[in-house]
Amino acid sequence: MTTITVKGLNIGIGAPKIIVPIVSKTEQDLIDEVELLKDIDFDILEWRVDHFNYVDDIEKVKQAASKINRIIGHKPILFTFRTANEGGVFPASVEFYLDLNKKMITSGFIDFVDIEVFTGDNYVKDIIALAHQNNVLVITSNHDFDKTPSKSDIIYRLRKMQDLGADIPKIAVMPRSIDDVLTLLSATAEMKEKYAKKPLITMSMAGKGAISRVAGETFGSDLTFGAAKNASAPGQLDVKELRYILNVLHRSIS
Repeated sequence: MTTITVKGLNIGIGAPKIIVPIVSKTEQDLIDEVELLKDIDFDILEWRVDHFNYVDDIEKVKQAASKINRIIGHKPILFTFRTANEGGVFPASVEFYLDLNKKMITSGFIDFVDIEVFTGDNYVKDIIALAHQNNVLVITSNHDFDKTPSKSDIIYRLRKMQDLGADIPKIAVMPRSIDDVLTLLSATAEMKEKYAKKPLITMSMAGKGAISRVAGETFGSDLTFGAAKNASAPGQLDVKELRYILNVLHRSIS
């Protein structure tokens, strides 16, 4: 498996890297949230733009992104519009979704973009090609807030993302039992050991799945999500506690 290096951050080796989402609705609140993060130990900033009040105005989105980049551009920035179908808060057409992501890819303000894999294979390939032309890396993602698919289905989805050209495949699933959490962890380990060519992100959501957010170094998930001011998904741990736990586990594994 190859590692990925962005702004000096090596992804795919050592303890999982921490992504912290920001979900504020106004530009000023976004700026305040980013300023708060300057004193917090994390690795990647994710802007969940679907929470932004002016997300339907691409020029205002670019303006806010430029300010975020100016404050904390020394760290990698991940741009994510989560659709309503996969847990987002703003309903949008496929045309708008693609246009927004393409304009942000060419803006120069972001390092990663998250693209939902079931947007359509041709759309995803087109976005990935454009991103790579602009030195932007692509996380392809899939979220199931209802259940945990079978182990074979989880692996199939991750391999599909990889085959489409994603730099980092990501899947998040909802556990209904402890067995579901074990299914996600087992699928992650098999994907990592047998098929992965690039770093992965996998997680089991909510309280039952919390162990999956800290056990990536053992099972094969290379990034995890922690909450600073506001969580963007169920089960995210406080970023300071998450870093402490990851460091303790890393020392034990090493």
